[in-house]
Amino acid sequence: MKTIGKLAKELDINIETIRFYEKKGLISQPIKPENGYRLYSSAIEDKLRFIAKAKALGFTLKEISSLMSMENNCAQVESLGLQKLDIIRNKIFDLQRLESVISKMTNSCKTNQDQYSCPIIDSLK
Repeated sequence: MKTIGKLAKELDINIETIRFYEKKGLISQPIKPENGYRLYSSAIEDKLRFIAKAKALGFTLKEISSLMSMENNCAQVESLGLQKLDIIRNKIFDLQRLESVISKMTNSCKTNQDQYSCPIIDSLK
């Protein structure tokens, strides 16, 4: 059992982040004893680790909440994972397209002979 401060420090997250997750219903808030501090169980600590790892993979809090509710349904988790993978692949495609366009734009500056004109600025007008 740990206080919110100790838990936040060990997990390298902000206390306010833990409180936010409580408000969002991702974790439960321990009951505060009359004299003392709320103590967070190892189960809550495990959930916070899960949330942090899922966030690092790009899952939203809504998706994380869904994942947590699907713990015993691998087929549903797989489906959500495949949806996320599709989103990631689309983002990669879009970023590659942007890279190509911006690369062409910056290359046009190399051959620009007009010191009073910039091909990049001109293309954005």
